Amino acid sequence: MSRLQADAPADRWVPVTGSLGFRGRRHRKAAIGMLLNQANTAAGSTPRPGGGAFAWILSQAAPLLMRRAAGRVLVWVWKSDPELLVVMAQLQEATPQLRTARAMMPMEYDDTESFRSTYLGVGEKLAMPLPTDPKTPPFATYTWDTGSHFVTVTAVCSDRERFGTVIGDVDAIARTVRIVDDLKLGESPAVLRLDPA
Repeated sequence: MSRLQADAPADRWVPVTGSLGFRGRRHRKAAIGMLLNQANTAAGSTPRPGGGAFAWILSQAAPLLMRRAAGRVLVWVWKSDPELLVVMAQLQEATPQLRTARAMMPMEYDDTESFRSTYLGVGEKLAMPLPTDPKTPPFATYTWDTGSHFVTVTAVCSDRERFGTVIGDVDAIARTVRIVDDLKLGESPAVLRLDPA
């Protein structure tokens, strides 16, 4: 089964994936709270009392949900300020429905640039430091099409002014994302591995 791996420096990132119990709890809660606030703002609703409790519940459930994803989802938060930046890497099967959905994205999503990864070759990067809708937080997406799967890295930042100071670190983590197959030596001699370059 295919899954994702990446190299995230421990001095800058706190992994949410695999951080069960108290380990990483504060960072998970802060990151989920930020994402909920951004979603509320985008929807035009005001934060409700008890929103912190909901973020705490989600922070406890998130690692278990990601464990069930079996390595197809990796999430990190910015260590020094977990409410500032959340990064998620995702591996999705390239179904016709997903390809259609990607083709129907708004025109501003066409403004991509080439982005080279060490392991996945050349993909696309879309950085939106100043989205047209002021309610939309700044974000960046990186996408690689392997033919059978899409590998997507998405970063959401809560502060437009600080987006430029962290995007370089997001680039660095995106370059290390790779697909790992659980194949034992000799299990499939017909598989040929090619360098993405």
